[in-house]
Amino acid sequence: MDVPPLLVIGSNSISGASFVRHAIEEGRRVIGVSRSAELPGCFLPYRWAAEAAQARFSFHQMDLNHHAAGILDLVSDARCACVVNFAAQSMVAESWLNPEQWYQTNVVANVRLHDGLRKIPSLRRYVHISTPEVYGSCEGTVRENETYRPSTPYAASRAACDLHLRTFFQRYDFPVCLTRAANVYGPGQQLYRIIPRTVMAVLTGEKLQLQGGGHSVRSFIHLDDVAEATLRVADAGTSGETYHISTSRFVSIRELVQIICEMMGKEFSDVVDVVEDRPGKDAAYLLDSSKCRSQLGWEDRVGLEEGIAGVIAWARSRQAELANQTLTYQHKT
Repeated sequence: MDVPPLLVIGSNSISGASFVRHAIEEGRRVIGVSRSAELPGCFLPYRWAAEAAQARFSFHQMDLNHHAAGILDLVSDARCACVVNFAAQSMVAESWLNPEQWYQTNVVANVRLHDGLRKIPSLRRYVHISTPEVYGSCEGTVRENETYRPSTPYAASRAACDLHLRTFFQRYDFPVCLTRAANVYGPGQQLYRIIPRTVMAVLTGEKLQLQGGGHSVRSFIHLDDVAEATLRVADAGTSGETYHISTSRFVSIRELVQIICEMMGKEFSDVVDVVEDRPGKDAAYLLDSSKCRSQLGWEDRVGLEEGIAGVIAWARSRQAELANQTLTYQHKT
């Protein structure tokens, strides 16, 4: 019997594109949806897959804010049993500038989508990609039942959508699973993110501005590990549950940048300028991922230095192409 395709919303995002690659290489058919046209190939890991795998993917340019009905038609017509949603207005600092746009996409548009999805008979799983930003700054490791303490419009908008999904699960038995991954990275990531931005600073000689000296602590996890965990949640997650996806290694941003500089043979002081911290930046959120490990048999496999080496190799091999790409976030309304 033909297995229905997965539908992935936000397939242009690096997490979405990496998940698509993982799924099609596992033999799944995938329908991808994003508001923008497909990005250059250097930012789309699924375009690095073999032709046979790529043939299992189709793309549709649709904006969640304006084309929810069209997205719902795709799900219904293809009889999709699973939808995985990576789409969000995702920049933290910029959410202070136009907060209503963050609430429009991350709450209103999603509520509209979910209200349509719950009425589609074929749907058996909806995986919503949330964020640890909803917890704010925490001490120690954080489990999935941690109290929400959002400290930015971005975090508040994501927390609001999480709470809305909880009501849909309780009222309609909506088959939702949430995931939260801490600081994903890997080849193909947009250049304004800290790991590729540092690598490009070394390659180009342009100084990296390190906010607040880089003292906030994070756990960085490779895109391949996140994709595998997400597929396991899609296949075997328990409805109503949230799953953390994280490593157990925690480093400060400063330490991370120092590792990259050392691996590329550069002095930290030659690469970095320390600048003022951004408002509302959380000092730390360290996720406990034991539920994902114990319930779904998942484990992270890509070590930090190994993963960084892969980003460096990607940037060097595509340096001419990446030279034409912006190093800063470009907001889209």
